[in-house]
This record gives sequence, C-alpha cells and structure tokens, in this order.
Amino acid sequence: MGVASGATAAEASDGPSLMARALRALARREHTRAELARRLAPHASDPEALAAVLDACATRGWLDEQRAAEAHVRRRGEAMGSARLRAELRERGVSGEALDAALQPLAATEAERARALWARRFGTAPRDAAERARQMRFLAARGFAADVVRRTVPPVSPGGDATEATD
Repeated sequence: MGVASGATAAEASDGPSLMARALRALARREHTRAELARRLAPHASDPEALAAVLDACATRGWLDEQRAAEAHVRRRGEAMGSARLRAELRERGVSGEALDAALQPLAATEAERARALWARRFGTAPRDAAERARQMRFLAARGFAADVVRRTVPPVSPGGDATEATD
C-alpha cells in the first residue's frame, strides 16, 4: 500500500514514533515524567531519544507533574485515604512540592470521605467484633488514618442482627 502521508518509511515498518506514542498516552490521561518514561522505554532506541521526547513534551506543557498528581487525586481521592494516595503518587514518581500540593486539599475531608465510603460499602453498624474489625481493615487498607477509621466505624450494635430490619 505505501507509507501514510506524514509518516516516514521507518515509522511505517517499526510502528509509531516515540513522540506519537507519548502523545497517544498523554491524550488518554495525565502521566508523570517517570510513568511516561517507563511506558516509552521499551520502544526507545536509546536513552537520549527518550529524554528528548520527554523534554519536548514538558516544554510544550503536555507533561506536567503537578497536573498529573492533581488528576490522580481527583480520580482516586473519593475512595482512598491520604496515606494510600501519597504512596500511589510516590510510585508514579511524584515527590516534593507537587506531592504535598496535590494532597493538601484532602486533609480537611479525610473523615468525610471515610464516612461516605463506609456508608456506601457497609451502611449498617457491625453485628460483632469480627465484622467491626473487617470494616476497619477495609478502610485502613484504603489508606485512611487509624484514628479516622476508629471514629468512622460505629461500635458493635447491641443485640446482634435481632434489631436489624429485614426486607
């Protein structure tokens, strides 16, 4: 068939260029520099070419650590606590001021988010200590602070399930 207009013969045989791959990834969602580098590394001919593409994306404003961190917090913040989000952002290569700035708005809503998540997931007081422990582990595993978890999960309901209404 021939080479598509605007593409070189090398791109037609080797697949999309590194820049095209970067743009495709950035069009789907925000990435940190470290994430995009990990994603593009298998396709880069050498580390200099990869660094040049990453620098070009950053220079044009397509690649921004702060924006990527804020997007991740918006996407996952409702269901995760600050500790879990901090760990996820560090794993994605965000650190320093960008990390603190992205998590700062969540500090005031930690208890509210934990209560909302608990209500969506469980909604009723635990019937026994084992169920309360399970509910507490659920919130703790999602990165909510221990004191927030203790205040969120209600104490064991007296009388077990005899007081629960059945539908």
